[in-house]
Amino acid sequence: MYTICLVEDEEALSNIEKLYLEKAGYEVICFKTGKEAVDYIGQKVDLWILDIMLGDDVSGYNVIQEIRKKDKNVPVIFTSARDQEIDKIFGLELGSDDYMTKPYSSKELVLRTNNIIKRVYKDKNEKNTINYDEYIIDLDKRVVKQQEKEIKLTTLEFDLVLLFIKNRDKSFSREEILTNVWGNDYFGTDRVVDDLVRRVRKRLPKLKIDAIYGYGYRLS
Repeated sequence: MYTICLVEDEEALSNIEKLYLEKAGYEVICFKTGKEAVDYIGQKVDLWILDIMLGDDVSGYNVIQEIRKKDKNVPVIFTSARDQEIDKIFGLELGSDDYMTKPYSSKELVLRTNNIIKRVYKDKNEKNTINYDEYIIDLDKRVVKQQEKEIKLTTLEFDLVLLFIKNRDKSFSREEILTNVWGNDYFGTDRVVDDLVRRVRKRLPKLKIDAIYGYGYRLS
């Protein structure tokens, strides 16, 4: 779920926009003043919606300047009751992604929000990854991460993880694992499978690789 911070000093408008955004599937955190918003900067936020003219001495312009000190990429939508070209230009120069002039419909705000989220986080959504417990398996880069930290795996270890992760709950005999991981040209003992499984269990202890007595293994 994407998190949106809505900075709007008109409480009635803020409540309506929050309702529409939540119905669209977003988590919405509301602030009435620029100071409250600035104090929150640094937390996980996927999109800011900033009213330029706020009730305290901290304007939306001040807020985006503080946001950009911490995060140059998080998208920002400016809103304002003033339809002046200079405001739009200044907002874009400060790093805003869109500018909406009041009054506007909450449905339009949701549509613009959806478009920005899809554009900015498109690559993130389309990453070829598989999640398992705390692990993120990146199929393209052939790496495994746990809490953003990469876990070093050999080629054979990653191939074994990939075989299990793509076929969760499927039982594999040692011979099948040999064929899938080592290939048809391997003619050694199938006990190398047991050694490889031990190594993978040590590196990735949260992988629930179950041994099937006299047969092989299964990831549950």
